[in-house]
Amino acid sequence: MKTIKKALESGRILISDGAWGTFLQAKGLKAGECPELWNLEHPDEVFNIAKSYIEAGSNMIETNSFGGSSIKLGHYGLAEKAYEINKAAAAISRKAAGDNHFVLGSIGPTGKILMMGEITDRELFSSFTEQAVALTDGGANAIVIETMSDIEEARQAIRAARENTNLEIICTMTFEKTKSGEFRTMMGFSPTDMVNQLLREGVDVIGANCGNGFKDMIGIVQEIRSVEKNIPVLIHANAGIPVYQEGKTVFPESPEEMASYVLPVVNAGVNIIGGCCGTTPEHISRFKEILNH
Repeated sequence: MKTIKKALESGRILISDGAWGTFLQAKGLKAGECPELWNLEHPDEVFNIAKSYIEAGSNMIETNSFGGSSIKLGHYGLAEKAYEINKAAAAISRKAAGDNHFVLGSIGPTGKILMMGEITDRELFSSFTEQAVALTDGGANAIVIETMSDIEEARQAIRAARENTNLEIICTMTFEKTKSGEFRTMMGFSPTDMVNQLLREGVDVIGANCGNGFKDMIGIVQEIRSVEKNIPVLIHANAGIPVYQEGKTVFPESPEEMASYVLPVVNAGVNIIGGCCGTTPEHISRFKEILNH
């Protein structure tokens, strides 16, 4: 199977998948329950999520391993099962993807803050290494390091994947719009900072996910493209800005509303487009129609 970068050489826009966490909740994941444990205890349900995105038109799907680091799993007393859980996550998505779709092994933040001394670089690197190796062994084609707010944590995850696997590496950070109209992560990093500091680490694809709908992602992509013209850019946007209704968090944008921003985002310079919180296979199907896939 060709690499993601090779697949993009023709100029075709690739479609990624949508939400996993909100999808798992819809299937019965309870508050306080470990989403990644479903890879072992409810593999058929996880498979059905992955398969639904393939059937909707995704060219690539992620794995149910966002919180699969041993550090994060330790909150549930599952640190010892990190390798098993991540390998199962990749194997499930690999089965759903078949031989002609990409599988992106998802690695999210640990929840520990380096600058506060809650964890060391070495501990991050070790945990991310275990996760990246397990995802590789399970059949992932690439590692997607996502929802990062701290460049140093992202750097450790990139290095772990680069030094211990031969997979392509994608890294996305989460930005919020400030009152002055700039985009910053929770730790204060801009899209320009991300590009300048992480490209030297050897990432193959860069971008942003979560935190914004497609409307605000346009500005993030424009800033990325103002400093880097060539690297492929991936965007996973939320289905709008969340609102609280009847005791639940709701992501309000319908497939039609979200799809109306697809071409503006692509025109800003995106190469891979998909969804984050609140997006569904129906959203992905509309993206496919818009892009005439």
